[in-house]
Amino acid sequence: MTPLRTARAAAGARILGLGSTQPENVVTNDDLAQRMDTNDQWIRERVGIQSRRIAEEGTLLVDMAVEAGARAVKDSGLAPTEIDTVIVATCTMPNGIPNAAAQTAERIGIPAPGAFDLNAACAGFCYGMGTGADLVRAGSARNVLVIGAEKLSDWIDWTDRSTAIIFADGAGAAVLGPATDAASVGVGPLAWGSAGDLAQTIRVNADTNALFQEGQAVFRWATTKIAPVALKAIELAGVTPADIDVFVPHQANLRIVEAVAKRLRAAGARDDMVVADDIVHSGNTSSASIPLALDHMRAAGRVRSGDTVLLVGFGAGLSYAGQVVICP
Repeated sequence: MTPLRTARAAAGARILGLGSTQPENVVTNDDLAQRMDTNDQWIRERVGIQSRRIAEEGTLLVDMAVEAGARAVKDSGLAPTEIDTVIVATCTMPNGIPNAAAQTAERIGIPAPGAFDLNAACAGFCYGMGTGADLVRAGSARNVLVIGAEKLSDWIDWTDRSTAIIFADGAGAAVLGPATDAASVGVGPLAWGSAGDLAQTIRVNADTNALFQEGQAVFRWATTKIAPVALKAIELAGVTPADIDVFVPHQANLRIVEAVAKRLRAAGARDDMVVADDIVHSGNTSSASIPLALDHMRAAGRVRSGDTVLLVGFGAGLSYAGQVVICP
């Protein structure tokens, strides 16, 4: 048998840059109350949202992916020509073909990269980060742009208060590159899985083509099953709950975020662990929510370079994933 050459492996991957974007159009709870039977207090008590961003009708998902991706590339200090792989995590492309990744790469100026979309819904960004980090570690890619982008407003029934009050639009991105040695690895192993027996709790209704979810079932699942995933990601990274400086879960519902954070503190996380609450003014942006929150927190000084950050995504599928990363 003729031996084959393998790619030159890296010690691991690290985050080189972050970027994000949101539509300018702010929709408040009072705005929604003009369209459906709801009010500001009802929404805040149930999901913790005060406002969200909704894209204008002519804005495409790819437009937001391009903006967030370009900002992450600039933040990384790399030129677009140095990116060789683009992954777009999304579940809201209007059509399956063409994919978002190749279009996004071309508009950013990334020449002929490996480019593909990944659909794990609200866990998509973590799935993309895990995939990208493994590509870098294996030597299959050097610099990977991972984008979470969603235009959920295209898939919402705006008379259905169970979904219309929650979901929003936006995009966030990270650039991954090789770690120079084991000490500089900045993306930990992925703890992931799925609960296919609950797949129908979040789905697109075939009759209306609108997003539907069984809110209480998802809430019960997330508040009991996600903390163990987070703790597994911590274990795989070789750190302890007390080492986590910042916790950035998918921004599904502020009550879920707070419940999971409480369980992590009960397992040893510090009282001063910073917890993302971007949902308050961004809503639930599915695969975009984690990179959006992380980029917003960095801009606000709530997360700093070198901080140990726990990311956990969960949602439709039902899919879930978590990993520990070091903030660039």
